[in-house]
Amino acid sequence: MPEEKKIFTDSGIEIAPVYSAGSPASEASAEKPGEYPFTRGVQPDMYRGKLWTMRQYAGFSTAEESNKRYHYLLSQGVMGLSVAFDLPTQIGYDSDHPLSEGEVGKVGVAIDSIEDMETLFNGIKLEEVSTSMTINATGFILLSFYVALAKKQGADLKKISGTIQNDILKEYAARGTYIYPPKPSMRIITDIFEWCASDLPKWNTISISGYHIREAGSTAVQEIAFTLSNGKAYVKAAQEKGLDINVFGKRLSFFFNSHNNLFEEIAKFRAARRMWAKMMKSMGATDPKAMMLRFHTQTGGSTLTAQQPLNNISRVTIQSLAAVLGGTQSLHTNGYDEALSLPTEEAARIALRTQQIVAFESGAPDTVDPLAGSFFIESLTNEVEEATWKLIEKIDALGGSVSAIEQGFIQDEIARSAYEYQQKIESNEKIIVGVNKFQVKEEASIPIFKIDDSIRTLQTEKLQRLRANRDRAKVDQCLQQLNDHVVNGDNIMPAVIEAVENKCTLGEIADTLREVYGEYK
Repeated sequence: MPEEKKIFTDSGIEIAPVYSAGSPASEASAEKPGEYPFTRGVQPDMYRGKLWTMRQYAGFSTAEESNKRYHYLLSQGVMGLSVAFDLPTQIGYDSDHPLSEGEVGKVGVAIDSIEDMETLFNGIKLEEVSTSMTINATGFILLSFYVALAKKQGADLKKISGTIQNDILKEYAARGTYIYPPKPSMRIITDIFEWCASDLPKWNTISISGYHIREAGSTAVQEIAFTLSNGKAYVKAAQEKGLDINVFGKRLSFFFNSHNNLFEEIAKFRAARRMWAKMMKSMGATDPKAMMLRFHTQTGGSTLTAQQPLNNISRVTIQSLAAVLGGTQSLHTNGYDEALSLPTEEAARIALRTQQIVAFESGAPDTVDPLAGSFFIESLTNEVEEATWKLIEKIDALGGSVSAIEQGFIQDEIARSAYEYQQKIESNEKIIVGVNKFQVKEEASIPIFKIDDSIRTLQTEKLQRLRANRDRAKVDQCLQQLNDHVVNGDNIMPAVIEAVENKCTLGEIADTLREVYGEYK
C-alpha cells in the first residue's frame, strides 16, 4: 500500500484521517458555557440571548467623509462603529507636519483636534453607540478627544461604552506604529487602566491584539501565544501599579484574526478562552468575570486576493462562520475589494450582509458552541492549547513579552512563519484559488475607492483656523501641566483631557511626551 499522505493545519498540527471516541483528548467536555474556564463561551446562552455586535471598520480622508459612511452603516443595521485612523494620527503628527505628507487621510481618517472629533461623530449620540478605535501609540489622546466630546454632548460618562486598541506591544512585534520606548508606553497604558476604572467604567481599556500578529505572517498558534503573553505583560504592569486584577481584568478585551482553515480557527478561539482563564486565575484573579476572554474578530485581510476579488466574498463567509462557531463577541467582515483599495460602499454593504446571513439564515447562532463534543474539534482544541503553552514557556524563559520583543524573538518567529508559508505557495504545496491555481485572464473591472491628495490642504486650513482662534496662553499652560504630570509620574489622563478641551492638537500633546520619553528606534 502506498504511504498515506500526511495533512497538517497551517500551524503544523497533524490532522488524523478520522477522529473517533478512542482518539486522544476527544472526551466531550463536561464544561458549561458561561463558567470557568469558558472553553464553550463566556455567556451561558451565547447568541440566543444577544447576537454578537456587528461592526464595520471605516475611516478615510476627512472626518466629514467618514461621518457620512457611519450614518450609512448605522442605517444598514450596524450595531457598533469601528474607527480607522490615518498614519499621521497613529504616530502622533498633525496633518501639516512635514512627515505627514502623502499619508493624510489615506489608511483612515485624519484627526488633529477636538473639532475633527466633533465632525466625525456629528449627529451621533455617544451614549447610544459602542465605538471601537483602532489606535495604539496615541490611544490616550484619541480617548481624551472622545471623552471631551461626550462631556460636550452632556453624556453620562458612566454609560459611555467602547474600546481603544491601546496594545503597544504588538506594534513593536508586528506593526511598527509606536512612538515611545516600551517602558514609558506601558506606563501610559496603565494610566488609562487606572483612570477608566474610576471615570469611564464601561470602557474596554485595551484590545490585546493578535490580529496584526497574524497579518504579519504568524500561524494560529503563534497568534494566541504572542497575544496572551502580551496580555500577561499588561496584567503584571497593572498589578505593579497597585491596580486590582478583579477590577481592571473585566475591562480587558482581545482582538483576533479569522483565517480560512475553518476548524483550526474554531479550535484556536476555544483554546484561547480556556488558556486566558487559567492565566488570570494563576495571576490572582478570583472574580470569574475577570477571567473571561472577550474578543472582537476581524476576517483575515492578508487572505484576500487581488486576483478574482469576488472570490473573497466566499473567504470572508468561511472566516465569519469560524468566528461565530468559535464564540466571538463582535465581528468585522472585510470588503471583497480590500486587496485593491479601501472598501467601496457596495463592498462594505456586502460584507455586512455576510454577517447578517450567518446571523439570520445559517442557524449557526441557534445553540451554544455547536461543535462541542466533536471528536475532531475537541482534539484540535487540546492540541492548539498544548502547542501554544510550549511557545509561551519559551517567552517566559526570556523574561516575558517585553523582553522577548526587545531581544527580537517574537519578530523572528513571525518572519520565519511568513517565509515558510510563502514558500509553500510558490511550490504549490499550498493552493490559493485564483493565485497559484485556477487562474483566469482578468480585465480590471472592479471599481476602486480613491483618496484625493487635497485632503492634507483641507486639514492644514482647519489647523490654521483652530490655532488662530484659541487661547494661546491657555494652550501653553495645559501643555506645561501635562509635562509636569509626565515628569512627576502622576496619571496623565486628566491633563490630556484638559489639553484637548482647550484645543491643543494631537501633535502638540504627542510632542510633549516625546520631549520627556524620547522616541523608540
